Amino acid sequence: MRSALSFATELARQTGELLLQHFRSQDNNVRLKADHSIVTTADLNADAIIASAIQESYPQDSLLSEELRPALHETPSSKIWVIDPLDGTTNFSLGLHYWGTLIARLTDGYPELAVLHFPLLGETYTARHGAGAYLNGIRLQVRPPDPEVRTTVFACCSRTFREYTVGIRYKPRILGSASYSFCCVAKGVALLAFEARPKLWDIAAAWLLLQEAGGFIDSHNQDFPFPIQPGIDYSQRIFPTLAAATAELLVKGKTQIQPKSQS
Repeated sequence: MRSALSFATELARQTGELLLQHFRSQDNNVRLKADHSIVTTADLNADAIIASAIQESYPQDSLLSEELRPALHETPSSKIWVIDPLDGTTNFSLGLHYWGTLIARLTDGYPELAVLHFPLLGETYTARHGAGAYLNGIRLQVRPPDPEVRTTVFACCSRTFREYTVGIRYKPRILGSASYSFCCVAKGVALLAFEARPKLWDIAAAWLLLQEAGGFIDSHNQDFPFPIQPGIDYSQRIFPTLAAATAELLVKGKTQIQPKSQS
């Protein structure tokens, strides 16, 4: 019997093939959701396919998904799948390449395994609690700061500089995919990553990936995402999240990325 990680990896790749068909057709009926993010036909189709496969193979497990199942019922299983069928929907709708499928399985509310698949980049990230993080089967490790390297990247989102005062002097890069920003820290491309308004499904898989790659990831306010709770509509919750290659950089990020005054 194949493992849950193998199942999730294959499912993410199959979903990627479906999304590629939508991407190439560019006929995706883009519309705004209540939170002013966008959703496409591709998001909805991919969400339904992933949910159906999980329910068939793991009928005892609970499921949270961005588009169709944003809340848990009152008595969830100890095993919960959290999926984002299409992270980077704006990129996808514009014909840009930074988008992918995110699948995490949680045990007792915390990430146990993770798959992040970016079809057009040819990158599949996987992680299992206590067993390391991998990119296309190759072990991942964060990159510590090197004073000899002048080009140091800070991956962030478009809201970062609008909503926060940022003292970080690294080169900012806005990629348009919360999860891929965190992947850049995991694979040693960036030393820091910050996302101002991610939802649970944007960060669940990346959270484990960062930790298993030797990095550090934490909430940037007092609203910690785990363990996840029943009865909460997670489409209405945001979790500002900071990731770093070292504990020292995490502290630096927390002190040098501060919310702007609302007055």
